[in-house]
Amino acid sequence: MSEAHLQRYVNEFAGRCNMAGQTTMNKVDQVVAGMIGKRLTYRQLIC
Repeated sequence: MSEAHLQRYVNEFAGRCNMAGQTTMNKVDQVVAGMIGKRLTYRQLIC
């Protein structure tokens, strides 16, 4: 883990913890609903 991306790692694990008791389809529905209207470019991903 790099310090530069530590907050991203924390966010990932917090999201997993928050969704722990849900079914797979409920998880998928929430992820897809969160993606609506968002765009992630390669530049944003690597910076």
